[in-house]
Amino acid sequence: MPLIFSCNPTKYVPQDETLLNNNYIEIDREGLNKTDLSPYIKQKPNKKIFGARFHLWLYNLSNIEKTKWPHGWLRRIGEEPVIFDSFSKDQSRQQLEDYIASKGYFDSDVADSVMTQKRKSDVFYNVNLRPPYTIRNIFYEIDDTTIRALFNFDSVSCLIQRGKPYDVDLLQAERTRFERFVKNHGFYGFSTDHISFRIDSTIGNRQVNLFYEVRRAQRIDQYNRITQGPHQVYQIKNVYIYPEYIQRPVLAEGESYAGRLDTTYYQGFYFITEGSKPSVRHDLILKSLYLKPGSNYSLVDVEQTQSHLLTLKTYRLVNIFFNDTDPPEENPGQAMYLNCHIQLTLLSQQSFNVELEGTNTAGNFGGALNLVYQHKNLFRGAEQFNLKLKGAFEAMSQPNTKLRSTQEYGAETSLRLPRFLMPVIKPEEFIKTKNPTTTILAAYNYQDLSFFTRTMANATFGYSWTARDYGTHIVNPFQLNLVNMMKIDTSFQKLINVSSYLSNSCKDVRILGGNYSFIFNNQKIQKSRDYLFLRVNAEAAGNMLSAAGKLAGAEKKNDYYNFLGQPFAQYVRLDADIRYNVIINDISSVVYRAFTGVGIPYGNSRAIPFEKQYFGGGANGIRAWQVRSLGPGSYEVPDTIDFINQTADIKLEANVEYRFKLFWVLEGALFMDAGNIWTFNDDASRLGARFRFNKFIDDIAVGTGTGFRFDFSFVTARVDMGVKLRDPSINEGSKWILASRNFDFGDDITFVLGIGYPF
Repeated sequence: MPLIFSCNPTKYVPQDETLLNNNYIEIDREGLNKTDLSPYIKQKPNKKIFGARFHLWLYNLSNIEKTKWPHGWLRRIGEEPVIFDSFSKDQSRQQLEDYIASKGYFDSDVADSVMTQKRKSDVFYNVNLRPPYTIRNIFYEIDDTTIRALFNFDSVSCLIQRGKPYDVDLLQAERTRFERFVKNHGFYGFSTDHISFRIDSTIGNRQVNLFYEVRRAQRIDQYNRITQGPHQVYQIKNVYIYPEYIQRPVLAEGESYAGRLDTTYYQGFYFITEGSKPSVRHDLILKSLYLKPGSNYSLVDVEQTQSHLLTLKTYRLVNIFFNDTDPPEENPGQAMYLNCHIQLTLLSQQSFNVELEGTNTAGNFGGALNLVYQHKNLFRGAEQFNLKLKGAFEAMSQPNTKLRSTQEYGAETSLRLPRFLMPVIKPEEFIKTKNPTTTILAAYNYQDLSFFTRTMANATFGYSWTARDYGTHIVNPFQLNLVNMMKIDTSFQKLINVSSYLSNSCKDVRILGGNYSFIFNNQKIQKSRDYLFLRVNAEAAGNMLSAAGKLAGAEKKNDYYNFLGQPFAQYVRLDADIRYNVIINDISSVVYRAFTGVGIPYGNSRAIPFEKQYFGGGANGIRAWQVRSLGPGSYEVPDTIDFINQTADIKLEANVEYRFKLFWVLEGALFMDAGNIWTFNDDASRLGARFRFNKFIDDIAVGTGTGFRFDFSFVTARVDMGVKLRDPSINEGSKWILASRNFDFGDDITFVLGIGYPF
């Protein structure tokens, strides 16, 4: 690849200039990382993908003297050459020295040099580090006795410690920490401007004395003179809430608009509205508030109030501000007072959308038409009501068979309540800090596949709440699924009758159980740093029905207990999905993923239901295999089988994908996938399908490939080409394809289509 894009990179470099080829940082001793120093280099070379200047190559393809297509377009999507600039080099050296000094390496230095060959320049920054200065003593100069008492109370949280290296970033973090701590104790006027540090580096032995100073508050007296005095605690006098604030009439109409507003005093708060009946009930808003009349000002209360109001998903904007006011008449003391104003701008309460979307269900590519109605405030309590009518068509591409299709029609309705429907659990602190919700969902789907037709009805009742540090808990104590197999193709029926596992999977079934999920996701919207995603699921079904049947003395019918006239499923299912995204630069990243899952049937079930089983291959799995064509284990699907739909109870999978931006909406990817599925019990009709600890490594399938993504903002489409490297179904010789047989381009290469990223 580097050879393809390396042709004449200096094509448009002026004759007396050179192309910036690379920056190199060398550090002569441990203490600092190159990655920490790199951001301080001002001039960066042209972006590279696998060592190739792809975007510069695109730019150089154009004729710089022409503006018409494709020349102007190539320059827009490409990147012009970065011309080496000696002034930027000098600035970079200075910035590196400043950063190094800020980390305590006061007398260290940075030497730079340039090596130029073939009109390309490499810049070298050699960092000569001497041992860092450390903090010997810390002297606190806090004249305000109240602030000093607060500091002493929380001194264990101070980020600065004796014996540690001097670090400006750490000092700034300490300023921010102590400012927040003081503000959370009512000191509204306190800020980092009141905190400063001085150092004395003349004491020798590569040590410094640090002076931690907190200045007193400055005020202007009645004679317009600046005076100093102690910082004061502020109390909240009144809270004014504008539950339907609209900025446009406020700015356009001014006092005439204000004259139409009505003020309602409710439970100690002032609600200011234009109409008599508010869109959102006052009680719901008050449950989200940490700010109350008579309480001391607290920064964390402001932040949590704003966050909790936004999680109601009813408001588009939440603006909170304060202004000084006179003390109340009944308490004209020395305390300072604030009025709090909370402006709430509503989202559109109702919406109706027609959605035309691509679908990717279990790796099958198709399209869907959705009619969606949403009400964001159904009962004036921020209840989210959704109704979706869906029609979908998906193509099922399978090896050795003609193209098949599936049609699906259905309806889904859900109601999300911003509280727990549990009369026993109503602690106010839990509601405010965990943002609990209750979800009630009902759905009905009709599926017409090429080999069977079925209906599925689902009802779910569950709760969710947030955890600390980007976590979410989801508990669904009640889940009811009714699966009715209306029609089965005779050829498919003959196929599944051969296997007791498959015949027990594809039948009418009732699933009554519950599940728990924990989700951790620290991805930021700006995607500027590495992030982790983790989802853990635990599910169980049939236990309560089994216990009730035994206690009631129910009789088995055809060796099964029945519920609503059909056998019910009994199983447990556990799985975990973890993904780690490493940001390399602004155009490339590497994503690692691992998935493990196991479902165990027992009691009233011989196999877990078809909908709950795992499968391999497809657009979101091991992409060198078509969906549901991999495994289980070392089982080889006979060529005579027309219906390839391999599922099982256990799944292990690992993926790594390198993603890079090319141009326009086009992105590229290189990937490697590995894994397989297995049955928990023996399956006589599928030899080698059972999971065995001493053998499963030999059953691992490995594939690699490349793909393209088309990011259209509203949807991301992709096409991946997977290439088989290791096939566990090979029974003789090595399972590595190139070591056992000739490569078959028709069978060993698979193209899959998908919507969105694979993981």
